[in-house]
Amino acid sequence: MISPTAQHLRIVSPAFVVEQLPHAASPENDWVALVRGPEGLTVVRAARPADAEERWIGFYGGATAHGLDVPGMLAAIVNPLAAAAIPVFVASTSHADLVLVPQHRERQAVIALKEAGHQVEGGDGEPGEPFWSQH
Repeated sequence: MISPTAQHLRIVSPAFVVEQLPHAASPENDWVALVRGPEGLTVVRAARPADAEERWIGFYGGATAHGLDVPGMLAAIVNPLAAAAIPVFVASTSHADLVLVPQHRERQAVIALKEAGHQVEGGDGEPGEPFWSQH
């Protein structure tokens, strides 16, 4: 089913890891997103070659930036992924959402998102410049 809130998504560099740091006061300076809860600090950061954690690929909706008052934008992305049984981890800015999927599920995620009416670009495997430093 085509989503009424179809978006233009870009697969961004680099690959990411999601870490749980139970007792961390603050992580190193390579983080992309931080969330502190009672269980500790969750950190999304660029993957390093030596990381043992699962790698995640990011889909960023910055081309269809939206305000916080626009309903359904995140649901439009995660619902087709859920229907395809693809796990997600989400970090949002005040303009757009960064939806992470396990790296080994990238192809399935692209198919699910396109079938829902989203445009998806990127994913050529080139590490390139980190998406947060691109203008």
